[in-house]
Amino acid sequence: MKKIIIFSLLLAGITVSSCKKQLNQSPKYGLNAEVVYSDPDNYIKVLAKLYAGLSMTGNQGPAGQADIAGIDEGFSAYVRVLWNLQELPTDEAICGWNDPGIPELNKSQWNAENVWVKGMYYRIYYQITLCNEFIWQARDEKLAERGFSDSDVEMIRKFRNEARFLRALSYYHALDLFGNVPFVTELDQVGAFQPKRIERLELFEYVENELLAIEDQLLPASSAPYGRASQAAAQSLMAKLYLNAEVYTGTPRYNDCATYCEKIINGSTHQLSANYQSLFLADNNTSPEIIFPVVYDGLYAQTYGGTTFLICASLGGSMVAADYGVNGKWAGLRAKPNLVDKFSDSTLDSRYLFYRTGQVKDITTMATFSNGYALPKFKNKTLAGLNGSNSSNSPHVDTDFPMFRLGDIYLMYAEAKHRSGDAGTALQYVNMLRERAYGNNGYNLASVSLNDILDERARELQWEGTRRTDLIRYGLFTSGSYLWPFKGGDVAGAAVSDNFNLFPLPTSDIILNPNLIQNPGY
Repeated sequence: MKKIIIFSLLLAGITVSSCKKQLNQSPKYGLNAEVVYSDPDNYIKVLAKLYAGLSMTGNQGPAGQADIAGIDEGFSAYVRVLWNLQELPTDEAICGWNDPGIPELNKSQWNAENVWVKGMYYRIYYQITLCNEFIWQARDEKLAERGFSDSDVEMIRKFRNEARFLRALSYYHALDLFGNVPFVTELDQVGAFQPKRIERLELFEYVENELLAIEDQLLPASSAPYGRASQAAAQSLMAKLYLNAEVYTGTPRYNDCATYCEKIINGSTHQLSANYQSLFLADNNTSPEIIFPVVYDGLYAQTYGGTTFLICASLGGSMVAADYGVNGKWAGLRAKPNLVDKFSDSTLDSRYLFYRTGQVKDITTMATFSNGYALPKFKNKTLAGLNGSNSSNSPHVDTDFPMFRLGDIYLMYAEAKHRSGDAGTALQYVNMLRERAYGNNGYNLASVSLNDILDERARELQWEGTRRTDLIRYGLFTSGSYLWPFKGGDVAGAAVSDNFNLFPLPTSDIILNPNLIQNPGY
């Protein structure tokens, strides 16, 4: 159908086999790293595996040859575990399932054995390992040794910079979610040592320096293929890093955040989509707003994670699955009333996408789907109303997940400018999004506060995996001053310990690696 430019069929483990052997040997038979990387045409195929690490769970589609052990394969998808950790403990979403670890995320009562916490941790480090091996194999010395042509070397260098971006993205997630973590690069031999522990500040500086090094080496947004990392993708990640710098390092970097937002805004390649809902449909690959997507395809990139999860798990009760382009209702996810209450003009704001028939706004029982409005924001339907490529006979969808998009850049810019003393510019960019939401300027704000910007982020970026980080930045994630159903385990909500601003490292890693120290409170 559309955008299958980053997926290819690869044998399991080809990017990690014979990884920097302590002995200068490689397997004599079969497909191994020396064979794969000896052909310049294979580098794009291995790069595809790196990108697919954000969307897929293994090498055989939705089931079979799973990348991550110890967690159900469908549960282990990068976007699914990231979304659960970023949304379920917040005021935006609740999941009614009783799968191990889910109730604890709903209640902010997880521990180091939580399967979702471990799934995210190991997904991050699996991705980093793949990127490290690719970067090692694509270093200049190795390319010269293999006798590649100048044009092939130049091509592979571009791929190497994309791999560095993907590694920086995963290290950013490690920084944000876990804080002080194990640290390995392409220079470290797999299995030869126990990784050192890197402090959060040092990891911040590492991610910053990596992005600074590759920013101008990536393709401009105007020429980068869809689904691949562009200069704007690196700039978006840099802006997000700087927006949260005070949390990560103790030092605010709001002016730097604004500078990187301006690079994207002034670049003019990315524009706001005219229709908000179009950003979350099966043909959202046509949107000029999406800067860096995680790409899905109902025929060629099938998974029970990602947007398949976000669509199917949001359907239940009296909803008709076929109306959303899928074949089943998983009846799990609903919106918490706090999110609903952010919309004072519910019938007018196009971002008010709640399904209310048969649903009640308040949530007193986690397991009851009718408790809480449904939020079918993501759909496997095109803007013209057509089904995705796999039609309604399958749960697998074409809808891409917008990891970075211009609407978020506008709101980061507004917050950074406001915190730097420029409330006028902040108001301008908030109102641009409100005009898109309402279709006119009749509901523009006359002034804007930081709390207004946080509420606008909830409306604009609902269920896009930013909320936990936003609430922590505002000091509200653990605080008793702002509550939501089941926060702290209480149906009415309760404060939780500040140690929950970070997730714990898995106990198994703490035991196996004496360099690591568990996060406080776990």
